[in-house]
Amino acid sequence: MSGYLFALAGALVTLVFILQLLRRRRLREKYAGTWLVVSLAIIVLAAFPGLAVRLADLVGVETPSNLLFAASLIVLLLVSVQLSTETSTLEEETRTIAEHVAMLDERLGRLEADSTTPASPPQPHAHDDVP
Repeated sequence: MSGYLFALAGALVTLVFILQLLRRRRLREKYAGTWLVVSLAIIVLAAFPGLAVRLADLVGVETPSNLLFAASLIVLLLVSVQLSTETSTLEEETRTIAEHVAMLDERLGRLEADSTTPASPPQPHAHDDVP
């Protein structure tokens, strides 16, 4: 199997896999977009191998494989930055929620303590004396 057919098959499998994850709601659209674009780009480059050579010449890269490695590094860098920003946002939301839960827990503890404080003892009723 040539490298182009291997790339084409791998990209098609990746494309189907991403679409299945989307369909099952295991992956959100904002993350799938990057992978769908990458898969489609690999499919186009595998289907038209001369395009990679022309792109490498246009950019000034010696070999198309070096261009693909550089593009891969850029894509992975962008994905890492995107995931880092998402993680930072989620950490902030988690901290805020934890603070709210702590305040509610403290408030509930005070309410429970107030409700268990013994009130004045019950007064006997007039009919309690009767045998």
